[in-house]
Amino acid sequence: MVDDKKVNQVVEVRNALTDTPGYELPLLLFAGFRSLIDRLHAELAQQGHPDVRPAYGFAMQAIGPHGTTASEIGRRLGVSKQAAGKTVDRLVALGYAERTDDPSDARRKLVRLTAHGLDALTRSAAIFDELRSDWAGTVGAGRVREIEDVLRTVVPADAFRLDAAGWFGGA
Repeated sequence: MVDDKKVNQVVEVRNALTDTPGYELPLLLFAGFRSLIDRLHAELAQQGHPDVRPAYGFAMQAIGPHGTTASEIGRRLGVSKQAAGKTVDRLVALGYAERTDDPSDARRKLVRLTAHGLDALTRSAAIFDELRSDWAGTVGAGRVREIEDVLRTVVPADAFRLDAAGWFGGA
């Protein structure tokens, strides 16, 4: 029900089994994701990568270890070629990526990660391991494994995609 005076209110419908409103689950999952990403970027900044933004991390993952074209980056991110090109331009300007000639097609340019970009991804992986350990220290390693197992059970196998930035409205 929407009250005429509070048009944007969230209607609280409680789950009969848990007495928890259903909208809390996606908000809590997103808040957990956001807290991990925010902490990751704070630590990356301290480790020499102050310019990395969440969308850049997705883009660097889309570039991959062997490089690819801007068009393919756009497809992987779920954004237009133009949006991918802007992100690549920014990564190049920051020194995380470079454009090189495609040895198999002289008409194409490949986007490749630089040593600086690879360093950012390597540090990100290590920081994520530390953040997971922090969670395990707070709630227990078994509970963290249980959360992961439950999510693996309910999340479709093909759900991990790099287009989260595009899905949220920008890369």
